[in-house]
Amino acid sequence: MSTLSPFVAAFRQAAYPIGGHGRRNMQVLKEVLNELDDKLESDNYGTGEGIESFQAEMAAFLGKDKAIFFPSGTMAQQIALRIWCDEKGIRKVAYHPLSHLEIHEEDGLKELHQIESILLGEKDRLIRLDEILEMQADIACLLIELPQREIGGQLPPYEELVAISAHCRAKGIKLHLDGARLYEVLPFYQKTAAELCALFDSVYISFYKGIGGVAGAILAGDEAFIAKSKVWKRRHGGDLISLYPYFLSASYYFKQRAHKMGQYYGEAIELAALFNSCHLVTTLPHVPVTNMFHVHIALPKEKLEPILTALYAETGVGLIHYLRESSEGVCSFEVSIGDAYAKIPKDVLKHAFERLDAVLSEAK
Repeated sequence: MSTLSPFVAAFRQAAYPIGGHGRRNMQVLKEVLNELDDKLESDNYGTGEGIESFQAEMAAFLGKDKAIFFPSGTMAQQIALRIWCDEKGIRKVAYHPLSHLEIHEEDGLKELHQIESILLGEKDRLIRLDEILEMQADIACLLIELPQREIGGQLPPYEELVAISAHCRAKGIKLHLDGARLYEVLPFYQKTAAELCALFDSVYISFYKGIGGVAGAILAGDEAFIAKSKVWKRRHGGDLISLYPYFLSASYYFKQRAHKMGQYYGEAIELAALFNSCHLVTTLPHVPVTNMFHVHIALPKEKLEPILTALYAETGVGLIHYLRESSEGVCSFEVSIGDAYAKIPKDVLKHAFERLDAVLSEAK
């Protein structure tokens, strides 16, 4: 039986966690099921009125012909890239060095599909337009992640996306959107999801990240692409006998939260300013472009953990439950704003950051 560290225990006991939508526990699903008729028919191996209606709703939202629900985004994206590689007869795709496919999927794309990845750009910045224009490799598909999570949720200018899309179409390269957090970029771009997705041949979105559902993803594109996706979904074991815990929670929380992304974005800008007002603290980006950003604190983990543990106990505000430490002794973590932030009284939040600044100024 594992024992929580004092740091994690203090975070869990804090009355006001700043990120996300609250604790991810059974209540996430119970809240959805309590709203439903007990006699509602389940889906059956990916078919049924409920799931098909939701898929049609998501296709319309994304401005695509068709959409299909997957139990995971990992499955959906590998399948998307496999389809484009088969269509082009080329076993190469390009994406950022810190793409989810490259660093979090145990080389699934390579081992399961024998697809080679071409890494564009540098790890600490976005892919640049000139790097795409000058790319020498013959690729089937280019994957763009919006926002680029591992570098603080950064985004390229919309005009650059338009230029990338035009280049790919002229060269016959398929353009796929890793839009796990697509909803979160819309306030920055001031575009609808359909307007943004029109630049891409295929699109993936997640329902457990910014939306806060149980799990699940949508893959969208034209009719021929989705027809092939259904075959590959079956091959991957994605046609579970019932997917209703996933797509019903996706639908419920999508309606609850998709329209709040502008609010979350504004709150992220406010919170980043509070972090940046403290000694030893910087955010990436300095001014967020979505509702998520990264926080860097110039202290080693063994010094910072007890400081934050005491802060949580004193103020009731929980900043984060984990710390990543670089070789330079700088700790970092990710903040993603959801419903929880608005529940923190402003005076409590202000006091917490005043105390954080004070203790960090003494820790230099």
